[in-house]
Amino acid sequence: ARDVLLLRAALDKCAFLLGSWGCTVEAAQLVESGWARPLLAGRDQVRRTAPLVRTVGDEDLARDEAARAARLPTLAWQVAREGLRHGPVLVQVPRRGYAPRMACAQCRVPARCRHCSGPLEGQDGGVLRCGWCGREESAWHCPECGGFRLRAQVVGARRTAEELGRAFPAVPVRTSGREHVLDTVPDAPALVVSTPGAEPVAEGGYAAALLLDGWSMLGRPDLRAGEDALRRWIAAGALVRPQTEGGTVVVVAEPTLRPVQALVRWDPVGHAVRELAERAELGFPPVSRMAAVSGTPAAVAEFLAAVELPADAEVLGPVPLPPPPPGRPRR
Repeated sequence: ARDVLLLRAALDKCAFLLGSWGCTVEAAQLVESGWARPLLAGRDQVRRTAPLVRTVGDEDLARDEAARAARLPTLAWQVAREGLRHGPVLVQVPRRGYAPRMACAQCRVPARCRHCSGPLEGQDGGVLRCGWCGREESAWHCPECGGFRLRAQVVGARRTAEELGRAFPAVPVRTSGREHVLDTVPDAPALVVSTPGAEPVAEGGYAAALLLDGWSMLGRPDLRAGEDALRRWIAAGALVRPQTEGGTVVVVAEPTLRPVQALVRWDPVGHAVRELAERAELGFPPVSRMAAVSGTPAAVAEFLAAVELPADAEVLGPVPLPPPPPGRPRR
C-alpha cells in the first residue's frame, strides 16, 4: 500500500503523508534519500507523553521463583497489581488460543499428530487436538523417549486469561483477538488480554501494560522480526498513560537486544536508521531488491539462461529447497 501511494503521489504531483507510532526501515530510507522529510516530536515531548518501560530479561527470570512457577514474573505481577488500583491493565500475548504448541515434558520434542504429523494444540478442559486435521488425540506418547506428559511450548491468549483470572480473582478479565475484537474498554480496573493488533482503546488510557513472551516475536526467522516486535510493542505502549500519570510498561524480553532498547528509549526512528545502515552494508532490502525463483533444477537453469539481468545483479544459488514440515505438501 505504501509503494502504491508513493507512485500515486509522484504521478499526481500531490503530497504524501505517512504516519505511525513506529518507523519502518522503508520510511527511514525515504528520509535518508531526501525524498521525504521527517515530522517528529521533540525528545522533551516524548518523555512527557510516553510511559515508563521496564524490562524482565533472562537473568531476572532465572532468579525469579514466581516466574519459574508461573508465566508472570514478579515485576509484571507487581506492576499489574499497582495498575489495577488506578484503571485497566493491558496484557499483550503473541499467540491466540489456549496452548497453540505442545511438547514432551521430558525431552521437549514437539508433540505431533499420529495421522498427519501436524502440531498438537492444548484446548480448554485438557483436550488435545491437531492444529492441521482437527483430530482429537487421547492416547499420545512421545516417539522419542516414550513419555506421556506434555508441556506448553507457547501459551495463548485464552490460557493467559485463565491464569490471570486465578492470580487476580476479584478482577474482571476481558479478551480481544481474532475471534472477537474489542474496540474500547471502560476506565475501570480490569485485565485486558489481547493479541497484537487487537488491543482495544481504554478510556483515559491503560494504567499499565504487560508485553509477555517477547522471545516469541523476536525469535522468528524473519528479517523483520525485530522491527515487527518493536512496532507491536510501541502500538500497545502508546495506549498506556504517560509516565507522569503513573503509566508503566513491562516487556518480558532480553534488555540487551536492540528492539528492546529502542522500546525503553521510545526511539523507533533510531532503531529504523540503524537497521537501514546494517541492511545497506549487507545488501538486504530495502537497499536492494530481491526476487526468488523456485522450480525443478532444469527449469531454474533454463530461466537463468534466458533472463536478461542488470549488470550489477547478483545471482545466489541455485540451492535445494528446504524440506517441508512433516505433513505439509512440497511447494
